[in-house]
Amino acid sequence: MEIIKTALEGVLIIEPRIFSDARGYFFESYSKRLFDEAVGHHIDFVQDNQSMSTRGVMRGLHFQRPPHAQAKLVRCVSGHVLDVAVDIRKGSPTFGEHVAVELTPENHRQFFIPRGFAHGFAVLSDVAVFQYKCDNYYAPESEGGISIIDDSLEIDWRMDLADAILSEKDLRLPTLRDFDSPFEF
Repeated sequence: MEIIKTALEGVLIIEPRIFSDARGYFFESYSKRLFDEAVGHHIDFVQDNQSMSTRGVMRGLHFQRPPHAQAKLVRCVSGHVLDVAVDIRKGSPTFGEHVAVELTPENHRQFFIPRGFAHGFAVLSDVAVFQYKCDNYYAPESEGGISIIDDSLEIDWRMDLADAILSEKDLRLPTLRDFDSPFEF
């Protein structure tokens, strides 16, 4: 397993070691021991989620407020997504900055988003199936987010935003400028 550190401290890209032969391939998609070593502390994932979306769907930028904040380990098992983490920790030297990574079944990459970061993705293929592990249970009363189409974030979504498909809830999210983060650095 290769761990790639990003410009945002704690946000990691994980590339598993692939064993291929004439029959296909095999890889270890998750090892608690190796993962905890990579992040430098114990993380106990308690919930796995999966979504299916079509081309142009954008989900996010979501998080859960403390005490129900979540760290996530995400991957795309079918299709192609651009996945993004945005630092929303007050006082962070990288507040408002983001990291984007393409996730596909072919590159087998996983993306770790710690607590204190908003998360979202855009579907760049006809259909995408997205899976993620969370270290805390979903709590609807703790939902939060910032606008995935906030120009001030300067995210290149690699698609025409005029064609983007967003939920009504996501369309009502505030921009980063109008957002009061519940996370401290």
